[in-house]
Amino acid sequence: MTLDAGGTNFVFTAIQGNEQILEEITLPSNADDLDRCLSTIVEGFSRAKQELQNAPVALSFAFPGPADYPHGIIGDLPNLPAFRGGVALGPMLEDKFGLPVFINNDGDLFAYGEAIAGYLPYLNKLLEQAGNPKRYKNLLGLTIGTGFGAGIVRDGNLFLGDNSIAGEIWLLRDKLYPHTNIEEHASVRGIRRIYARETGISFEDAPSPRDIYEIGIGKKKGNKGAALKSYQEMAEATGDAISNAITLIDGIVVIGGGLSGASELFLPYIVQEMNGTFTKPDGTQFRRLVSKVYNLEEGGELQEFLRGSAKEITVYGAKRKLSFDSEMRIGVGISKMGTSRAISIGAYSFALNSLDA
Repeated sequence: MTLDAGGTNFVFTAIQGNEQILEEITLPSNADDLDRCLSTIVEGFSRAKQELQNAPVALSFAFPGPADYPHGIIGDLPNLPAFRGGVALGPMLEDKFGLPVFINNDGDLFAYGEAIAGYLPYLNKLLEQAGNPKRYKNLLGLTIGTGFGAGIVRDGNLFLGDNSIAGEIWLLRDKLYPHTNIEEHASVRGIRRIYARETGISFEDAPSPRDIYEIGIGKKKGNKGAALKSYQEMAEATGDAISNAITLIDGIVVIGGGLSGASELFLPYIVQEMNGTFTKPDGTQFRRLVSKVYNLEEGGELQEFLRGSAKEITVYGAKRKLSFDSEMRIGVGISKMGTSRAISIGAYSFALNSLDA
């Protein structure tokens, strides 16, 4: 059984065989009243359990942090203010339902879902079909929406960190405003803030990112130049942050979240930033990243990525020949399965793997 925990509503369902098997149950979160909030969580899972034909084996879901996720203890939450001082949500649910409970960050579960059943197997299948022996095992999953979240999967394993705070990409420095963090650009408010600045209106009067996107593609009336600038500036700052992160990970990047639907306006500029250069004190320029970065949503770049640049080399002192591809490359793509589904599949897979272990 799973839960999508938002500041306004809690949505409960159940998953089996990577498929949702229960119609969603939506209840108000009662975010400012701890007793009512916890009662709502118990009610939602109880109703879900009653509607299942078979007994559930675990509860697994995403919940906002900060939190001690391995022990199921939730800390002080901005969008669920009832949680203060440490609330043992996992142990409470274990006592109530007699089931193991697994709680993780939504960015982590998004990345895990994409690595297990989403973008990573999709891309590796395309490589196989293209006759390319290269396979990818590592993934950086990003969600850009209300905030900027991330998760890291290394060779099939979700990397959580010693304090359950690995992948906190939102706290990287903002290239364009070094005094603050990247989430001030890579978020809904970042898009609205740029549009407001470029048009000379207040932030409160700025349209939604979806409206700004539709202005940018000419579907709605408005300041098209400001709309395009909003997504391009966001992409420059975000591309810098992704470059910093992927330097330490070396894997495929997949993007989800509420802003991912506007990828045509920002993804090319993220990739452009990642393929940028540094300059030495003597003026010499060199690549920002060792790997060449490809926009996997652009047909030509995807085909070039899949094709590779392998050549045959001869082993010194022997007649044997080996295939060698000298170009190190990574790609950036947009989630094919959707953010919510990826999080659900991530929660499901994490629970099953934990139970097997």
